[in-house]
Amino acid sequence: MGQNFIWITNAFLIAIVIVAIFVLGSGICGGARNATMLIVGWAVQGMGSGEIIMIIASDIIVSDLVPLRQRGNYMAVVLAIYGIGVSLGPFIGGAIVYSTTWRWVFYLNLPIGGTSLVILYLFLHVKYNKDMTFAQKLQRIDIVGNAILMIGTVAILYALSITNPWPSCHKLVPLILGFLAILLFAVYEASGLPTEPVMPSRLFTNRTSVIVSINTFLSSALLFWVMFFLPVYFQAVALDSPRRTGVALLPYSFVGIPSAAISAMALSLWDKFRPLHFAGFALFAIFLGLFSLQWENTSTAEWAIYQCIFALGAGMVLNALLPAFQAPACEADQAAATATWCFIRTFGYVWGVAIPAAIFNSRAAGLSGRISDEGLGEQLVDGSVYQLAAAQYIEKYPLEVQGQIRAVYREALQRVW
Repeated sequence: MGQNFIWITNAFLIAIVIVAIFVLGSGICGGARNATMLIVGWAVQGMGSGEIIMIIASDIIVSDLVPLRQRGNYMAVVLAIYGIGVSLGPFIGGAIVYSTTWRWVFYLNLPIGGTSLVILYLFLHVKYNKDMTFAQKLQRIDIVGNAILMIGTVAILYALSITNPWPSCHKLVPLILGFLAILLFAVYEASGLPTEPVMPSRLFTNRTSVIVSINTFLSSALLFWVMFFLPVYFQAVALDSPRRTGVALLPYSFVGIPSAAISAMALSLWDKFRPLHFAGFALFAIFLGLFSLQWENTSTAEWAIYQCIFALGAGMVLNALLPAFQAPACEADQAAATATWCFIRTFGYVWGVAIPAAIFNSRAAGLSGRISDEGLGEQLVDGSVYQLAAAQYIEKYPLEVQGQIRAVYREALQRVW
């Protein structure tokens, strides 16, 4: 499939550059002297991390090197290694913040990133078309389609990221314009004007691709939906420290990664997508129902079991979506199918934060009147409720007020679940 990707240089150089960008962003964040510098560092780091996830971590490189039927076995290995980092990351991050300073969360990426660059330089060997000139590669790129898609995506991201309340015109105008741009992009891609469309409309001409696209968006949104708000429960309702919260999230990693690896191998053996999708979404629904019953005094065993249920579902679904989307596509469309699926997944991540955040803020603002401390109640109305979800902040108040704050967070989270 490497011949179908339009590498302006090649995958090797792109992998090196994006890891270097991530390391640079980490260094900027670690050495930030003000909020502006920190935001710039986050932006640079985000540019690198997004491409690392798409190109190196799984989708592009593995799809490029391995035939469709064998991808599950290789993805199992990737996920197992990925799981080590996911499992240790929250614990290490919490321990660093608790013991030293948040800056070391970013500084730690520097030696790790440097080691990754050396490994990539020595061992990454991928296929690409060496016969095409730079000008020929540029001519193959759907510049107009990419531009329209980028404009629409940026407009939607801007609408979802600004802090103005819903439904203000500051949010609605860029959101509507963004969706209009996405619609224009779809029309342009189907018009036949681009010689090599970035997202060919023929990818969505069968039921399987459409259903998998919807499932990819929903599962990606649910993943971020849950992982974004689980720490809120542990810190604002259970009053755990950041380090303890990192430990509390380990059940998901310990179960989810083996589940994903086993599902990948099962997919390679049986070549059946539907059972994994059905079972995974059923477990998603069970988890959300159970977690909506969480209280301040819920036992460790209960929330650990609930996380394991979610992890099993995530492992079954997330690793079986890309092969299912690629399966109906012809060999010539495999690269476009992979890139399209990556976009849908990432788009789901965005909404998986924006939708529950709006629900959470709205519900918390509605419940803020129950807090006897009027000054604190006003803080929860203006959208700061997520920022204040920390045990060290809540524990500054008298026990009676603490109970009121925890109840507000608990009920707001129940609405989210």
